[in-house]
Amino acid sequence: MALELISSAKCFEGTQLRYSHYSQALNCDMNFSLFLPPQAAQEKVPVLYWLSGLTCTDENFVTKAGAQQYASKYGLALVAPDTSPRGEGVADDAEGAWDFGLGAGFYLNATQEPYKKHYQMYDYIVHELYALIGDNFSVNPQLSSIFGHSMGGHGAITIGIKNPNKFQSISAFAPIVAPMQVPWGQKAFSNYLGDDKDAWEAYDSLELIKQSQAKIPPILIDQGSEDAFLTEQLKPELLQAEIKQKNLDIQLNLRLGYDHSYFFISSFIESHFAFHADKLGVRSV
Repeated sequence: MALELISSAKCFEGTQLRYSHYSQALNCDMNFSLFLPPQAAQEKVPVLYWLSGLTCTDENFVTKAGAQQYASKYGLALVAPDTSPRGEGVADDAEGAWDFGLGAGFYLNATQEPYKKHYQMYDYIVHELYALIGDNFSVNPQLSSIFGHSMGGHGAITIGIKNPNKFQSISAFAPIVAPMQVPWGQKAFSNYLGDDKDAWEAYDSLELIKQSQAKIPPILIDQGSEDAFLTEQLKPELLQAEIKQKNLDIQLNLRLGYDHSYFFISSFIESHFAFHADKLGVRSV
């Protein structure tokens, strides 16, 4: 698969890269950002996949979160894909709303027209991008974890639960934990997946946790108490109740005074790197 280097910059003794490639899964050109820590020059390193939230591209996290210093500290590669397919002919929200369509792929495989031709974000992340990173860069795909924010937190949890053979641990900032029960998820699922609620359950974190018969990877969640979307869209209390009932290895922290922004993410991002590094069996340098 042909990769085109868009940009490269030295950062915390590692390299922040951005690439473009044609995606077979999404039927369009896609960009992704990749940080390689200095350790990658000597050996294959573990890799973290970051999934961003609504309206974001592959660049928001790498420019706002301050994550590269911790990726270098722990010797972890950091992959940040775009949040949806892009380009001419890719269907968008009919009214141009920001919470659906471009920038809002919800990390699922769409089954409904006109979205199913391009919106196959689940397959893109789990299969195509995963293989592309493993085949082309100095990473050890057997040591991979996944995390994300908001819509990307939803994506990280659902993908991680469904692929414990690929992802050793999961974390999220302010995730949409029960999309079937909130407006963002209901809009996305009805348009991408149609009216079949059974199909919706395959991409709902809460439902996957309720129904899981397999061991769920360890999960860390941070949620700000002053998040403007807390009550209507995120509803962490639904997940908290399930955690208590099933005694799961899920840590949910309510961070007092913090909102939904990258100020919140950057305040706690190191703890997420430490969490994943521990589960991946690596230590800081």
